[in-house]
This record gives sequence, C-alpha cells and structure tokens, in this order.
Amino acid sequence: MELPTHILLAYGYLLLFAWVLIEQLGLPLPATPILLAAGALSADGHFSFALALLAGLAGAVAADSTWFLVGRRFGHHVLRILCKLSLEPNTCVRRTQDSFGRRRGILLMFAKFVPGLGILAPPVAGQNGMRLGSFLFYDAIGGGLWVTTLLVCGRLFGDIIKHNPGLLHWVGRFSSLLVLLAVIGFFLARLYRRRTVLSKLAAARLEPEELKRQLDAGVPVYIVDLRHPLELLPDPFTLPGALHLSPDALAARHQEIPRDRDIVLYCTCPSEATSAKVAMTLHKLGIDRVRPLRGGFDEWKRLGFPLDPVAPVLTTIQSAP
Repeated sequence: MELPTHILLAYGYLLLFAWVLIEQLGLPLPATPILLAAGALSADGHFSFALALLAGLAGAVAADSTWFLVGRRFGHHVLRILCKLSLEPNTCVRRTQDSFGRRRGILLMFAKFVPGLGILAPPVAGQNGMRLGSFLFYDAIGGGLWVTTLLVCGRLFGDIIKHNPGLLHWVGRFSSLLVLLAVIGFFLARLYRRRTVLSKLAAARLEPEELKRQLDAGVPVYIVDLRHPLELLPDPFTLPGALHLSPDALAARHQEIPRDRDIVLYCTCPSEATSAKVAMTLHKLGIDRVRPLRGGFDEWKRLGFPLDPVAPVLTTIQSAP
C-alpha cells in the first residue's frame, strides 16, 4: 500500500478534494492522513499550502452543503441513518440537537473537531431551518479551521523530516498499517457497542400492539415522549396521554414517576437507543417497570394507531440567524 504522500504526488489537489469530500459525506475513508501528508509536502515545495487549503475546504463545504440540503428536505429520518454510523448512536442525535439549539454558529465552527458531530451538524442545521447563507458562513470558518490545523501539523512534521530523512522510511513502513487498523477499529467498536445496547434493549422493550391493547383496556400506563423539540416540527403529535419530557428532565423528576404501572418510553432514535439509555438510568434510580416502545414514534404512526395533536415546544430554540 502506497503512502499518502506518494498518492498525493501522483494525483494532486483533485485527490485531496475528493478524499475530503468522500469522508465528510460519511464514508469511513479518513482524510486526516491525506491532509497531514499534504502539509508535509508543502514543507519542501512539492505542494502549495494555500492550494491544499482551498482543495480541502472545498471538499468539506461541498459535502456539508449536501447534508444541509438533505437535512432540510428529509429531517430526522436522515439523522437516524447517519447515527447508525456513529460510535454512540444512543446519544448522537440528541447531543447534536441540544448543542445546535444553544449555540448554532459555534457548533458549526468547531463540530469537525468533535467525533460524530462533524457529519451531524449540517443536516441538523437544515432541519432546523437555518438560512443557507448563514450556514455557509459558519461552515466555511469551521472547515477552514479544521483543514488548516491538519495542514499545519503536517507542515511541522515535514520540517522534522527535512532534518531527519531516515524518519520517512520508518513512517513509510507503519503509516499505512496504522490507517488500516484505525478503520478496522472503527467498525469493531461500533459493532461491539451496538450489540451491547441491543442486548439490553431486547429484554425489556414493549410491542406497539401490546401498548395499544393496554390503552384500549384502560390499563394505567405512564407514557413519556423523549423526542427533542426539533422533532415536533414535522410531526406535532404524540401518543395518547404521553408526557413530553427530555431525558434529563425525566431523571430529575423520577420521584414523580409512579411505581405501580409500566413506564413506556419512546423516541425516534435508531433501535430505540435513547429510550434504552433512559430506561437504564431509571433502573439505577429504583424504577423497575420501564419499557422502551419497539419502533418508537415512527412505528406507532406507521401502524395507524391514534395520536394526540400537540403544540411544538420551541421556547428554548432561538430563531435561526
């Protein structure tokens, strides 16, 4: 396997643009080694630092703009798909939505430095109705900071190689192996964490048909809607009698939760992940009859079961810049 430096010398700035674009679109093809290599090559004049910055920035902004437009069109359905690629699918959607609701511009400027947030921030911005001009402004700043940081680190490494030529041979033997191991490690960690969450979830989750029978029979059930306020924009409905609470608010009010009935939690996360996480938290607080709803809100709606209209909760969400 060739070193990134050899590949860059052969294909130039177009490869740099394409590599960053592909990574930012969500494919597990790390752009960090390529950007570091471009920075290193700029130390001896084989590569232009400014052109490398423009190529990397163009790839990042092009990918982010694509996700922004897709997020505006398809909303939380896109986020669910993207979170299946995340190492933390049980928290990635809500963490991004919470952060975006509080500090939009700052999140976009620094999202690429936080694992998992870089690819989720653009579709959340689109879903939340942020103006395209504002998005491009903050995203370009964030992409520029990210690309510049990696190029500068590579440039410093290139200066070290100029004074220690033998170091390049050592790097050549091990860098490709490290990149391969990183990709393999990504998939193994994702698989392990997903299997752990699913195994804990499977034993406790409640089928929508069973919940419908309980409601029809008048069985008292405590239903909690864990969706983020942003998710009420396209679907301002909730299950009959459900309370809309955030995971933190539910945990803080755990003493108000009845112990003599099932506590049914639902969300719109992949594999009911947020519900499972909250269920485990409530178990630690001594509440045993907690059951995530299989398929969450989307499955209940798909089955045509009754829904109650609600007013979207937007008091904590500022208007888009």
